[in-house]
Amino acid sequence: MQDRGNWSSKFGFIMAAAGSAIGLGNIWKFPYVAGKNGGGSFLLIYLAIVATIGFSILMAELVIGRATQRNPVGALKRLQSGKWWPLIGYAGIVTAFVILSYYVVVAGWTLAYIGKSATGLLATTDGDALGGMFTAFITDPLEPIVYAGLFTALTVWVVVGGVNQGLERSCRYLMPALFILVIILCIRSLTLEGAGAGWDFFTRPKWEYVTFQTVIEAMGQAFFSLSLGMGTMMTYGSYISRDSDVVESGFSVITLDTLIAVLAGVMILPAVFAFGMDPGQGPGLTFITLPRVFAQMTGGIVFGPLFFILLAIAALTSSVSLLEVVTAYFVDELGWTRRNCTIAAGVVAFVLCIPSSLSLGIWSDHTLFGLGFLDIMDFLATNLMLPIGGMAIALFAGWVVPKQMVEEFCAGNPKLGGLAKVWLFFIRFVSPIAILIVLLNGLPFLGPYLPWN
Repeated sequence: MQDRGNWSSKFGFIMAAAGSAIGLGNIWKFPYVAGKNGGGSFLLIYLAIVATIGFSILMAELVIGRATQRNPVGALKRLQSGKWWPLIGYAGIVTAFVILSYYVVVAGWTLAYIGKSATGLLATTDGDALGGMFTAFITDPLEPIVYAGLFTALTVWVVVGGVNQGLERSCRYLMPALFILVIILCIRSLTLEGAGAGWDFFTRPKWEYVTFQTVIEAMGQAFFSLSLGMGTMMTYGSYISRDSDVVESGFSVITLDTLIAVLAGVMILPAVFAFGMDPGQGPGLTFITLPRVFAQMTGGIVFGPLFFILLAIAALTSSVSLLEVVTAYFVDELGWTRRNCTIAAGVVAFVLCIPSSLSLGIWSDHTLFGLGFLDIMDFLATNLMLPIGGMAIALFAGWVVPKQMVEEFCAGNPKLGGLAKVWLFFIRFVSPIAILIVLLNGLPFLGPYLPWN
């Protein structure tokens, strides 16, 4: 069997695992989802869900990974030799690969916008012009694919380096850099004239905006941003040494991930309010509205490129973790060399990203149920595969091997017995039910007809 490697330190693991969780979901998606759901009220609901359901699933994955020192398939085989439960692991690997195949498309946009912002191409306050520029870029048949290919190559390069020299070393530098950039941009946003309205919107609950759908969106956002349900944290947990405190590490990861999401809101929403723009505009908030903000901001020619560099770093640390899930399976179960299986998976992911990119442009007329190829891949992963995977992991840890999971949860720290009982309750009852609600809500033929919609 190939040498799997281990994290050389707790700090290295925390930086890598936090990097996996911190991605486009935190910095690109969280601010506009919060913006359209009342700001402060959404923030409180999100924090409550992360601290309960999010933490319970995260710990389940980390505990399973550390207990078995294997990839998701090998881990479930080792804990339960039946033929059905390992299918969860296979599903997780497929989910990670599906997400990677379109994630690199959007991540490639961040690379392109670093250059566009730095060269002054985005230096205009004309929203229509910026919108037209963005549309022209993503619908171009070649340019987005080139950037997606470049981003895929960066991802492969990091993963080929292995656990220590690739994943851990890169995140040791990238994550501190990300935090520094976030803090710089937060300070600049909060010092803008009129930023107080955005701060008030984001920090003061406005319960009149809250519906049950708000809770559903907060739950889905928490689940996606923590990289749960596809075996990523299980894979990263398998590189933890057996004598490390997995609970303390899990707390650190979830705290850093949540902190970045909150800081992303602080970084973006006050600036948007300062210039009288719509905080709930949607995905266009990043690539259309924010360039308008930077164009009006003193020092915007510097802060604009810094923002897109930040976005690219967050995207890279997450794409690396997606590819690592696939690589770990081929290394552990099939005995492939890390280099060969990583390059092969990267090439296939790049090939699959091409129809995702073209579905926004010259193939936009080719749809299934009104969805283009990228939308279909995103729907399958976000609405079906991630919730099903997360629910299955919760049921497995809570009902199939609960005694072993509690022992692993408390390994090296008997004082955690009380917390372990609370965790087991959430993983058995609260988390599966909550995830099932998210799953049913995401089904187009059922969700609109549920009582809360």
